[in-house]
Amino acid sequence: MTLAYGTRQPCDAAQVEAPARLIPCPQRDKPWILVTAILGSSLAFIEGSVVNLALPAIQSDMGASSTSLQWVVNAYLLVLGSFMLIGGSLGDRHGLRRIFILGTGIFGIGALACAFAPSLLLLTAARAVQGLGGALLVPTSLALIGSHCDEQERGRAIGTWAGASALTTAIGPVLGGWLVDQCGWPAVFLIMPPLAALTLVIAWRRVPVSPAKARGRLDYPGALFLVAALGLLIYALVDPGPPAPRLMLFIFALLSGAAFVWHERHFDAPMLPLDLFRSRPFSGANAMTLLLYFALNGALYFLPFNLIQVQGYTAMQAGAAFLPFTLILGFGSTFAGDLIRQFNPRVILTIGPTIVALGFIALTIPGEHAAFVTGFLPGIVLIGVGMTLSVAPLTTVVMSSVSERQAGVASGVNNTAARLAGVLAVAVLTAVAVWQFADALASHLQQQDVPPVFVEQLTRNASQLAELKPPADTPEPLAAVITHAVARAYVRTFRILVVICAVLAALSGLIAWLSLAESKAAPTPKA
Repeated sequence: MTLAYGTRQPCDAAQVEAPARLIPCPQRDKPWILVTAILGSSLAFIEGSVVNLALPAIQSDMGASSTSLQWVVNAYLLVLGSFMLIGGSLGDRHGLRRIFILGTGIFGIGALACAFAPSLLLLTAARAVQGLGGALLVPTSLALIGSHCDEQERGRAIGTWAGASALTTAIGPVLGGWLVDQCGWPAVFLIMPPLAALTLVIAWRRVPVSPAKARGRLDYPGALFLVAALGLLIYALVDPGPPAPRLMLFIFALLSGAAFVWHERHFDAPMLPLDLFRSRPFSGANAMTLLLYFALNGALYFLPFNLIQVQGYTAMQAGAAFLPFTLILGFGSTFAGDLIRQFNPRVILTIGPTIVALGFIALTIPGEHAAFVTGFLPGIVLIGVGMTLSVAPLTTVVMSSVSERQAGVASGVNNTAARLAGVLAVAVLTAVAVWQFADALASHLQQQDVPPVFVEQLTRNASQLAELKPPADTPEPLAAVITHAVARAYVRTFRILVVICAVLAALSGLIAWLSLAESKAAPTPKA
């Protein structure tokens, strides 16, 4: 996650299909290029599938609060999202093979550092390194297919890549959960360096060297302004300190954001060309992406804590709980692609997020010790169906709302928007969760006549959320009461969070209906 359990991002396939220079390649090497692209994408999919399952164990092992723990996710996504567009440009400038190998190496080193990190601070720093490697690895792994396969070969290659990605996404959570249960959370990071090493060997031996192409300046200042704006905003949201310093953080975040917009408007080769947003469908699609992926990543970030810390699932069982979602999303793309040719994307992109919203509402039903089939499965299935209906049409709208020469950057912008939505979701909803959990916990404890000294101590540590334990010297009957109150408070908090996500998902569908109102048929790319 940490994009939601390896969820395929909008415009992933579009980055393969976008116009690219065809690089001469011996026929015998083309299968190996596809293997390399699949392995490279698998690194990102596995990272997105298993790390969230390790978070409860990391929290327990390191005694981390939820506000500190979220940086394990956000450090990765923040750097990945902010630098991914530049990573794609570096592949064009210095050659895809060179940048792909560099990104894969950095990603593997970052994962190794994560596995042996002795503190949460160093783990967060290693995750940021991983994010930098991912920013080079993700766009170039997809571009390898588009650059080495001609139009006739490309369709079959994309299908093979998509099928392998679906398989990886399905296996990842179960394997990751089993590793957490059997070997501890470092194991989920230790599976990545060997895979990265195998990818490096194949890329080095079998992927042709692609010619470098001199271009204008790369927009490093823009990426740094974006990192600063989002990083300061997130820190301000989760900082438990006095109001005055938090206000200053918000101001600096606003100034950094304004500097980013000003720079993008005046830089000759911006990472985010603002003129793209003159297209109403493009602006609507990106607004919809932000809201929908905010909701998806936010809800699925907190769900494993519910399953593991409240419902008593093992990490492997929690990973298996997401199999219906990943299988529906992975293998439903062909069906969704057929729908685009039969129905207006405006209709599909209104219905899809609405079904996702209903799935989030369904997740409010389970209480403590809920059965999976009757409690969590209906919501997970609905979310999978809704996202399956949304991803492919969203890609179609983005790619058809701009000119052909802008298709590559448009797909990259939308993909980046989905990733940065995850950053904001975890930060904003963690702040809401801590506030709501403290209120709910105090209410439940007072209802059970727990002594005020315990109520004060427990609510002061409410940032631990469902990991919160009774004080060590608590009498056993009182400890049982406190444990039950913590579980009830987290269930109540989780319900409020998924209702927020449901509202945002429904709002994304409304935006699709309004912004695509002038679309009369399934869009076709402009010349």
